[in-house]
Amino acid sequence: MQYWLMKSEPSDVSIDDALAAPNVTVAWTGVRNYQARNFMRDAMQVGDGVLFYHSSCAQPGIAGLARVVSGVRPDPTQFDPASPYYDPKSPPDKPRWLLLDVQVERKTRLLALPELRADPALADLLVLQRGNRLSITPVEPRHWQHVLALLA
Repeated sequence: MQYWLMKSEPSDVSIDDALAAPNVTVAWTGVRNYQARNFMRDAMQVGDGVLFYHSSCAQPGIAGLARVVSGVRPDPTQFDPASPYYDPKSPPDKPRWLLLDVQVERKTRLLALPELRADPALADLLVLQRGNRLSITPVEPRHWQHVLALLA
């Protein structure tokens, strides 16, 4: 099993939105970075743990725990001209962008970005690295365990 941090803007999909979704499952659409896409395509597996992270908001941070519950498939938003994630250069017969399904296990207290930054045990957590803007990043098992302990 591997672990991941997946960022979502609460105005797009919040932890509460995910909890209200059918089967508490959301399709992770809108990934438009090749490295994040490649993580989904090449490394993420059904059952992997996910830190559900709120980004681009007043209080960014880890808002819940989730699991990957599907393999990848084409992201339909790339073909929809009305979508902010539309990509006219992505042909339907060879789609460029993928998605997978994430199921929320539970909402947690917000483990806010300042608290994450202040914790020496998380100093090398990828989301905290200067210049890292990826929406999906791998999480070391030791970081996963530490975050779970903070949320206990």
